[in-house]
Amino acid sequence: MPDDVLKGYRQSIDNIDAALVCMLAERFKVTQAVGRYKAENGLPPADPGREEAQISRLRQLASDAQLDPEFSEKFLRFIIDEVIRHHERLRG
Repeated sequence: MPDDVLKGYRQSIDNIDAALVCMLAERFKVTQAVGRYKAENGLPPADPGREEAQISRLRQLASDAQLDPEFSEKFLRFIIDEVIRHHERLRG
């Protein structure tokens, strides 16, 4: 049985994980709306300029927060790739 300190840390991690999942769910709700808008208006599923700007912005935020910018870029790239896949599916 873990001690109380470890139990407290783990509870905090569980709370953060729950918040991350909820935030990702909200983000994907918005990106689904973007995908529908793009499909209805004949816009391409991907926007490389926007993607690069977002990656650059996130790398700076990560650096400021003392988080590895490489990790943050990989994380965002994974999300972007999933969003594009959804947009391509909406486009038909």
